[in-house]
Amino acid sequence: MGRRKGSNTAQTSTNSSNQFEGTKIRFQDADDDGVATDSSNLDESILDVDKAAEDVSMGEPNVSFVDSDAGDDKTSADYYFDSYSHFGIHEEMLKDVVRTKTYQNVIYQNKFLFQNKVVLDVGAGTGILSLFCAKAGAAHVYAVECSHMADMAKQIVETNGLSDVVTVLKGKIEEIELPVAKVDIIISEWMGYFLLFENMLNTVLYARDKWLVNDGVVLPDKASLYLTAIEDAEYKDDKIEFWNNVYGFDMSCIKKQAMMEPLVDTVDQNQIVTNSHLLKTMDISKMAPGDASFTASFKLVAQRDDYIHAFVAYFDVSFTKCHKLMGFSTGPKSRATHWKQTVLYLEDVLTICEGEAIVGSMTVAPNKKNPRDVDIMVKYSLSGRRCAVSRVQFYKMR
Repeated sequence: MGRRKGSNTAQTSTNSSNQFEGTKIRFQDADDDGVATDSSNLDESILDVDKAAEDVSMGEPNVSFVDSDAGDDKTSADYYFDSYSHFGIHEEMLKDVVRTKTYQNVIYQNKFLFQNKVVLDVGAGTGILSLFCAKAGAAHVYAVECSHMADMAKQIVETNGLSDVVTVLKGKIEEIELPVAKVDIIISEWMGYFLLFENMLNTVLYARDKWLVNDGVVLPDKASLYLTAIEDAEYKDDKIEFWNNVYGFDMSCIKKQAMMEPLVDTVDQNQIVTNSHLLKTMDISKMAPGDASFTASFKLVAQRDDYIHAFVAYFDVSFTKCHKLMGFSTGPKSRATHWKQTVLYLEDVLTICEGEAIVGSMTVAPNKKNPRDVDIMVKYSLSGRRCAVSRVQFYKMR
């Protein structure tokens, strides 16, 4: 998947006037043992890692979505667990130092949470989080992994001499039985693209309701989804308008389908035209499974005269039970992660002037046919001096 006009690895913005809605909190850097210095929004937090690391409110809506792929029986559900049997995806996640170093710091810098506690690692993969927990003094860790990677995880645990502390269990959370009645901590890296793609959150909630003690801890315990808008003429032209003339042939019938498929890619922070709006915050320790389906209103105010070609969604996660608040952002102003951002292209090109607002709502729900896919409906309108538009668009992540 290609990049756009530039990279967002540089963390200082030339447009520092961007204001982001929602709670302003500070995060400790992913590999910083000290205190974070400057107060900033989650989206603006900088996760610097050391050179060595670099080298390696709303209920379920009643909405019917357009079924654009009737007759196509294959979805991500057919390949989900098998995909996690391959080493490449685990290599990518482990080398995502924002992700992995944050989890490591959460565990190592908050050993008081783990010492002599029983931990459940949901979707353990290679078992890296379980190994961290064992090193932090956990009494026992149960690492549950459904893919064939569980076999490798068992060997990894044995190789590192931690078989007496870490037990790897192969199977689905919904189908296995733990050797214990309750656990003190549930830890998981469940987040997907657009936060909710692959629907692993419900698996964590199932484990929470079945095995977590009443005063137990879920890590991470907060996740927030944001929306902003960008100028993206060059890339949209390359991805969408490309179908108008393909080596002299009209393939524009594909444009509608291409428009409905969100693009996961890294957005240059200089493309951001509006503020970011907090769509939804999920409290993983308290929420019900149905809360992952929601409708949220938004208001995006232009911070300069420009054109808008797409909405961009990203998420933050927080570990609020730590001695000091910790977490990371996947936003365009933060260090890049393997989640990147999710780009939703608009059918219209919006000509917007500074101070004008795009208002609307976003409805998010699991696909009825395959709950691991995500259906998205966006209603938006702009009544500006140079552009007036009102539209509903449907997207499907699969």
